[in-house]
Amino acid sequence: MMNIWKKITARPDVIFILLMIAFVRLVPHPWNLTPIGATGLFAGAYCNRRWAWLIPLIPLAIGDIFTGGYSPVVMLCVYTGFAGTALIGGAWMHYKVTALRLGGAVLSGSLWFFLISNFGVWLAGMYGYTWSGLIECYLMAIPYYGNTLAGDTVYSLLFFGAYHLLTSSYPNRPATA
Repeated sequence: MMNIWKKITARPDVIFILLMIAFVRLVPHPWNLTPIGATGLFAGAYCNRRWAWLIPLIPLAIGDIFTGGYSPVVMLCVYTGFAGTALIGGAWMHYKVTALRLGGAVLSGSLWFFLISNFGVWLAGMYGYTWSGLIECYLMAIPYYGNTLAGDTVYSLLFFGAYHLLTSSYPNRPATA
């Protein structure tokens, strides 16, 4: 576990990006319209599979420090949902990133997060522990799913597009210190 922290802290650009992602969570924005899911997809596609799941959790935790957190059960499910987006990104795109694979990963990641995070809301007792309570919980969350899907789409296009432009524009760029 310490090895990943050494790698992250040795790269000021990575630290800056993670802090900027955390900052975006702190500025006023529509519910669920954040770059965290896209961060997970990007980490799954391009980072070491062993640690990729951790990358979206770093800006999420930084943001939660400043926002105060929420129900522990819901937090566990939210963190699990975002860690899962990195696994989904790796499954869809670790060996090859295409527009079709990116689209499939965005849809899958958004749906996974919707299902697991709202299951956490239901587990926290906000809708009663019945089948009808679970169904009501998911139905009430549908408006938020649109924002999750929009955020994952926009930020994924931004992250993957910028990465593609940078790597195709500077393919033989020497590594910086």
